Amino acid sequence: MPIAKITEARKKTPQVVVSFEIRLDDKVTADDSRAAYDVIYGEDDISQRASFYLWVQDLLALKPGETYLDISCGRAQLTTLARVRGSNAHGLDLSYTALHSGWNSGRGGHLITGNSQQLPYAPESFDVVSNIGSLEHYLDMAMAVQQMVRVLKPGGRAIVLVPNSFSLLHNIWIALRDGRTNIDQQPIQRYATRLEWQTLLEENGLVVDKTLKYELETPRTWTDWGHYLRHPKKMVRLALRPFVPLNLAFCFVFLCYK
Repeated sequence: MPIAKITEARKKTPQVVVSFEIRLDDKVTADDSRAAYDVIYGEDDISQRASFYLWVQDLLALKPGETYLDISCGRAQLTTLARVRGSNAHGLDLSYTALHSGWNSGRGGHLITGNSQQLPYAPESFDVVSNIGSLEHYLDMAMAVQQMVRVLKPGGRAIVLVPNSFSLLHNIWIALRDGRTNIDQQPIQRYATRLEWQTLLEENGLVVDKTLKYELETPRTWTDWGHYLRHPKKMVRLALRPFVPLNLAFCFVFLCYK
């Protein structure tokens, strides 16, 4: 495992408050991040299961004809589903490798490589914007939220999924079991509590309308059911999901508007 620098006990800037931050390299640049994600998607991939994307699509509640942007879209799973449902779907990701399958399939919508902190779209271009499990990895999270707000139409909707510092069945469990912080291979990882994330979003232009918890998605395909059955621990976690309080959930889903 690479040596990680962990800054704990509250990292503060004027617009960002997080419980702790992990950096695998002190001097991460956008080019560094692109190279790292090209490797990750080329070797291990960090995509979710099909049922996860179907669940997010339900939360997006896209209407036919709406313009939709998925920021850090990965392999374009959400934009592909959005096109099937009649939306004008766009996806942006820093990684060329991540977008490759979306480009090749031709089903992912309008896909481009780009930086989430400098979105190459005109102001007020989209009815709906999503950022699913990516905001916590950016160099400048506040700027990324401001860019989401800039490209949203007045009254436009945004959905943001981010990780909790004190997730009962994940971070707390790993600390209890192994005595360590959970570290993945992404260049930057941040964790924050519900109100810390909400403050970041609202100080930079979004209004949080509703907050949901995400623990584990219910399987919706036979393939995903088979995966769960082969991993009994996931079945246990699925069964415990209703009993996890919002503030101790694995991740928070913020349903917002401009």
